[in-house]
Amino acid sequence: MESEMNAIIADLSAAGGPGISGSLVDAEGFPRSDIDIPAVRSKRARLAVLRNDHRSITAKIDETIQILHSLKLPRREQQAPLFAVPSASVHGCSSQATSTDMDTIAKIPFAMVDEISDASPAAEDGLQLGDQIIRFGNVEVGEALIQCLALEAQSNEGHPISVVVMRQGTPMNLSITPRQWHGRGLLGCHFRIL
Repeated sequence: MESEMNAIIADLSAAGGPGISGSLVDAEGFPRSDIDIPAVRSKRARLAVLRNDHRSITAKIDETIQILHSLKLPRREQQAPLFAVPSASVHGCSSQATSTDMDTIAKIPFAMVDEISDASPAAEDGLQLGDQIIRFGNVEVGEALIQCLALEAQSNEGHPISVVVMRQGTPMNLSITPRQWHGRGLLGCHFRIL
């Protein structure tokens, strides 16, 4: 996006060009004959769209960074043993934690939605880009999280999964049903482990 904006600015500012805000008419008020006015207007319009999109994306990134920095995560060596899927056979998806351990770690996001496809099951069921996953079915925290998330989705295909997310600092409960659709996977989203 930034490279396209820079290319448009360089093209408009080339020798004799009108730049990004220069006049398209001569001193007498007639259209300049030395430039392609429709092309200049088209490039300026595209630049305006790119700048607005860039501003929006930058604001979302800033907001997400503020949310991440506002979380008070415990130091790694102080964490209790963690668990994910109690009955799973995938290595790292099962271990035991006491209820007091779970109270301490239950509100810590372990993954973030960093990609979501339009018209996917995840999008249709309310999951949004930037949502931080606190609980996905039986998966809360632990090792081998990607495998545990995939196993949880596969074992619940066609059945709703209870999901707790942190969205803009507020915990939310969602119900997501993994299912076949025209795109990749059963959910149509990607999780980045935090």
